[in-house]
Amino acid sequence: MIRYTLAACDLGRVLLAATERGVCWLSFNDADARALAALRAEFPTSDLHCDDAGLAPSVAALKNHLADNSQTLDLPLDVHATAFQQSVWDKLRQIPRGETRTYQQVAIAIGKPTAARAVARACATNPVSVVIPCHRVVGTDGELRGYRWGLWRKKSLLAA
Repeated sequence: MIRYTLAACDLGRVLLAATERGVCWLSFNDADARALAALRAEFPTSDLHCDDAGLAPSVAALKNHLADNSQTLDLPLDVHATAFQQSVWDKLRQIPRGETRTYQQVAIAIGKPTAARAVARACATNPVSVVIPCHRVVGTDGELRGYRWGLWRKKSLLAA
């Protein structure tokens, strides 16, 4: 069973979903119906149950994190990944708030210097936006590249 909640935040609508082990999905959207459709597509065989009250502490922690640069977002996670994705996501969690890295820098840091495109793909498939801060990765030229939840959100997250 996956519990979920939808809430308003500075980045629009957030959908936070969790299993008994931790957060398995965190996304931003402009419409609840699209957010729920994405959750259903990601977990097509799971029972989904709305649990606004039960997930309120996690949503509050997220909102505090978005509002306060120094606030650390430390939510338990239940994400499934390949070994490569996990190595990328672990490296992303080490990027300090207020800093960025390029896809190439992340590839080098995980010992796969020719895997910049694969790093970009691992960022694009990150199921827990902000908790695993894929928004902190930019192009080699320092320009923002695609962001699953919209470039304006990536820009906003980097400005915070």
